[in-house]
Amino acid sequence: MTSRVFEFTLWLAADSRSLIARTNALHDAGASDCSPGEHCGQPYAAFHREAKSLEAAVRSAVHDAHAAGCHVVRCELDERQLAACV
Repeated sequence: MTSRVFEFTLWLAADSRSLIARTNALHDAGASDCSPGEHCGQPYAAFHREAKSLEAAVRSAVHDAHAAGCHVVRCELDERQLAACV
């Protein structure tokens, strides 16, 4: 099975770190393929993760988020990403 790039967003529990500190922690934990941000005070990390399957991509991103000290609240997929996996 060949790898492909999956796009999804991990929504994270709010914590006391600044966006810059959270970004640095995510990148230091190996999540250099994500773009962290905040929407209405809710932190998130939008991933472009290369993996052999959607499940593998999400699992590895959650692992990296946990390694960065983040708690994942939910994972959000774009419709077309989900349709491409069926």
